[in-house]
Amino acid sequence: MMVVGLTGGIGSGKTTVAVMFEKLGVPIYIADVEAKKLMNEEEDVKHKVIELLGPEAYVEGELNRSYIASKVFFDKELLVRLNNIVHPAVGDHFDRWKEKQKAPYVIKEAAVLFENDAYKLCDKIITVMAPVEVRISRVLERDDTTRDAIEARISNQWTDEEKTALSDYVIHNVLLEDTQKQVAKIHAELLDLVV
Repeated sequence: MMVVGLTGGIGSGKTTVAVMFEKLGVPIYIADVEAKKLMNEEEDVKHKVIELLGPEAYVEGELNRSYIASKVFFDKELLVRLNNIVHPAVGDHFDRWKEKQKAPYVIKEAAVLFENDAYKLCDKIITVMAPVEVRISRVLERDDTTRDAIEARISNQWTDEEKTALSDYVIHNVLLEDTQKQVAKIHAELLDLVV
C-alpha cells in the first residue's frame, strides 16, 4: 500500500487538505492527533514525558499542552528529546493502523514530517503552503496563542523552500476552491500510480 506524506507549516491548512482527501475516500492518519492520544493513554510514553519535563506535564492525568509548549518551543534541545519519545511511538501506531486499511493509498498528515525524517518512510510527499501572514492569522483565529508563540513554532519547522525541494506535489492553499481542484488532480495522479 502506498503511503503519502502530507505536511506543511503551522496554519498552512494541512488538516483542511486532509479532509478533502478523506472525502475522496482516502484513509487519513493525523499524526499530531494520534501523538496527543498516545501521550495521554500510553503509560510508557507518559512516564518518559514526565521524566523529561516533570510532573507539571500532566494535570489530573491529562496532557498539559500549554505547559509543554511553553517549555519545548523555546528550547530546541528539549523539543528534540520530546520528539525522540513521541515519534517512535507514533511510527509504530501508524504501522499498525496502516495494516487495517483497505484503500489504494493512505495519507499520513504530520506537521514535522521532514524534521523527524518520517518523510523517508513515505512513497510520495505533498506539501501544503500558504503565505506566512495568512498562516499566522489563521492560527491566531484558531488557537488561544500569541504571535510570538506562533513565530517560535514556525522557526522550529523547515522552511517552505526546504520542504518543496523534497516534495512530489505542492498545494497552494489560499482559496478553498483552488485547493479542491489541486487535491482532485493529485488524487487522480496518485490513483494512476497504484491502480
